[in-house]
Amino acid sequence: MENKDIKKSCIDCAGKGCDDKGGAYPDFCLTKNMDPDFLAETMKLYTESEENTKIMMAASEVEFENYCKMTRVEEICEFAAKIGAKKLGIATCVGLLWEARMAAKIFRNRGFEVVGAACKIGAQPKVSVGIDKEHEAVGVNMCNPIMQAEVLNKEKTDLNIVIGLCVGHDSLFYKHSDALCTTLVTKDRVLAHNPVAALYQADKYYSKLLK
Repeated sequence: MENKDIKKSCIDCAGKGCDDKGGAYPDFCLTKNMDPDFLAETMKLYTESEENTKIMMAASEVEFENYCKMTRVEEICEFAAKIGAKKLGIATCVGLLWEARMAAKIFRNRGFEVVGAACKIGAQPKVSVGIDKEHEAVGVNMCNPIMQAEVLNKEKTDLNIVIGLCVGHDSLFYKHSDALCTTLVTKDRVLAHNPVAALYQADKYYSKLLK
């Protein structure tokens, strides 16, 4: 039974009329019902900011030139080059240091300077910031995403790349990073860092997600 209390938006659409492929615009469509003034003011943000323009043009070029041809790590290299980034920062989980080292090797091979900060940097106990002692069952030392960001800020990185930070820790890193950020790896210990697999199986073998 349909829940009438849900405010519908793009995540409830299957028509994709905005994708310019002959799809339908449902009655609740945000594009169909958008305030023209809001649309105009938002669109100005792409053209009135030199930084936004550069980033948007670079992202579009990477998509156009490499669609279904390049892996994400290759696309990051292309994007970084197009925005003129010279120094890349890697914010990594200590559980993915091998992956971070390999990523750094790839980036350095493409001519970038690379610095990194791991999540346990500073080696501070969880209780030092008020985290319950029982949480030490999965590790005594806290993840330190704010320090990761501040270390890379001090290094004056041009683009920061996240590799496997925990949910929420990644949020704090993005919040405190001075540099533009992108994500190479999204952590999911259960699904070998492939979180979308849970969505593909949510109505099948992983149906517990919908109960």
